[in-house]
Amino acid sequence: MYGQDRIYKKVEVIGVSKDGIEAAIQAAVSKAHKTLDKLSWFEVGDIRGHVAEDGKVTEYQVVLKVAFQLKD
Repeated sequence: MYGQDRIYKKVEVIGVSKDGIEAAIQAAVSKAHKTLDKLSWFEVGDIRGHVAEDGKVTEYQVVLKVAFQLKD
């Protein structure tokens, strides 16, 4: 595969988790992998979250761009 010409398309997804940033990234990548053929890489854009009334972080949201290879 590497060394050959390839074309990719990027789409934006948002991963959400109460367990942290890495878990939010993994949730987004796992779901994208199930729905897109030839998922290849990701890049993190925005990171944000929700703060509860007690001041604790209750949710992490990570905006990712995932890329998949277009079919021939």
